[in-house]
Amino acid sequence: MGYGTAPKKVVPRVPLRHGEGKKDHLTSFGGLAALSLDALSSVAYGPEAIVLVLAAAGTSALRLTLPITLAIAGLLVVLVVSYCQVIAVHPDGGGAYAVGKKDLGGTVSLLAAASLVVDYVLTVAVSLAAGAASLASVFPSLASHVLGLSLTGLVVIAGINLWGIAESARAFMLPMLLFLGAVFAVIGIGLGRSHPAAVVGTAMPVHAAEAVSVLLVLKAFAAGCSALTGIEAIANGVPTFREPRARNAQRTELMLGALLGTMLIGLSILIHRQHVAPRGGVTVLAQLAAGSFGTGWAYYATNIIVTLILALAANTSFGGLPVLMSLLSRDNRLPHLFGLRAERPVYRYGVVALALLAGLLLIVVHAATDRLIPLYAIGVFIGFTISQTGLVRHWFGERPPRWWLRVMLNGTGATLTALAAAVFVATKFTEGAWVVVITVPALMLLFARIESYYTAVGHELDLTGTPPPLTPTPTLVIVPVGSVSKLTEHALSAAVSLADDVVAVSVWPDPDQCKEFRAAWDRWDPGVRLETLVSPHRSLVHPMVGYVRDAAKGGRQIAVLIVEVQPRRWRYRILQNQRGLLLATVLRASTDVVICTIPYRLTSR
Repeated sequence: MGYGTAPKKVVPRVPLRHGEGKKDHLTSFGGLAALSLDALSSVAYGPEAIVLVLAAAGTSALRLTLPITLAIAGLLVVLVVSYCQVIAVHPDGGGAYAVGKKDLGGTVSLLAAASLVVDYVLTVAVSLAAGAASLASVFPSLASHVLGLSLTGLVVIAGINLWGIAESARAFMLPMLLFLGAVFAVIGIGLGRSHPAAVVGTAMPVHAAEAVSVLLVLKAFAAGCSALTGIEAIANGVPTFREPRARNAQRTELMLGALLGTMLIGLSILIHRQHVAPRGGVTVLAQLAAGSFGTGWAYYATNIIVTLILALAANTSFGGLPVLMSLLSRDNRLPHLFGLRAERPVYRYGVVALALLAGLLLIVVHAATDRLIPLYAIGVFIGFTISQTGLVRHWFGERPPRWWLRVMLNGTGATLTALAAAVFVATKFTEGAWVVVITVPALMLLFARIESYYTAVGHELDLTGTPPPLTPTPTLVIVPVGSVSKLTEHALSAAVSLADDVVAVSVWPDPDQCKEFRAAWDRWDPGVRLETLVSPHRSLVHPMVGYVRDAAKGGRQIAVLIVEVQPRRWRYRILQNQRGLLLATVLRASTDVVICTIPYRLTSR
């Protein structure tokens, strides 16, 4: 060791709190389980929605299933690339809302936010109701308990997300892998068969009720686009990813696009090859599973896995909506409590609000999917259109290299998604879509009114100005007391350290008790003057409030110091006298004095 070399200083390592390390944020693969189950699970009903619409024109029209799916897959490519661009431009999350606010103005951003809120709440309700209904179809004895199953699933998923977004990804990773394995097995084995291994369900006569037309194709295209719901959640939830957040979120978006596109096309090829038509009592995916596996254990396992993933698809909303609500609160368009985050990176107020809204919706419709489906997907396609249009505006302003290619890409996406949204509203309006048409403007009005409230409060508080110099005023500290004890000594010691003028005030129901207390006070002689009040009606709070009001008339600054007993264990708090809490509440509501609370922590049981 050389001379003159100073020893290296060892800096102690401060342990990270929850939410400060990598483990509480999402990896690229973890993002699939936490934010993409809604989109991945849509293969269970997206192709079926196309088949059901085309069946109105007879079995011959079902040949259009594959071309329409290919068109939807093309739109999927456009949307995935676009949302990768959104992630790069807006790494703080927000998706369509962030794009609308930056490039299209305040009103459009309100429309995006309202549409996404509606979509996320509906996603939770539809996913849980569909999962419960699917489970009841496998086990008929549960048919009368669909609402209970839905609400139970809601409580479980909300509880996991209150613990942490990374925890939800770990919990749902295995079900996601099982679902992907089951669907790809259906596709792979089905493509290897020359004919279906089994046919399930009861045959239903398919009559041509209308001719093949452009409108029918558009309706089938719009219905099949329900398979694209959920791909925006990753762009909304970028802050939940590990660093580098934008790059990890983009990887997740690309993986989602590849998996979803492959499954959609593969299932549509099977539908085309096996001439699948609607049958009673089974879904199209169940028919394809029977065609690949037969009706043995693999068939039932596949259906149970699909049921599970449909229910867990609700988790996508819990990863996206709380982040969106935090951005709205930051913009003064929602109460600021939605921007509060726990030590873990969880916006718990947003999680609770989403669970309550989804639970209320499930109760109102009694978990009936046929009453929820007409409301579904409209909101998300409005968001798609806004994000695409905003990117077109962004590229026109920035003019990066080959900007015109990006404009063409996003312009095409905006046109197709706007067309799908318009068809959804037109064809589903009388079936319940009118509710969304009313709810979205109502939410926009709510956001605008909250923003105007915060703006008015900001002006009154002069948040952007410089306040005048401080002028010290004499302060009187009032200490409510009820005994000569350590509790009183603790409160008075704090009070005399805050101001020179301190008065202890005690309220008694009769004069004799008042005299006894004053005598005990004089024997103690703490050096603080005592005021005693007699309340024949045994009301202790109102005489104290009256005394404080009278003291405040002199123009002095008044502070009321209230001591609160804090037991060691929370379960004993209800045993303590809550009079101090009641007094503080009444004083805050009826006076402008300063309310101070000081804890007295018990060391014994």
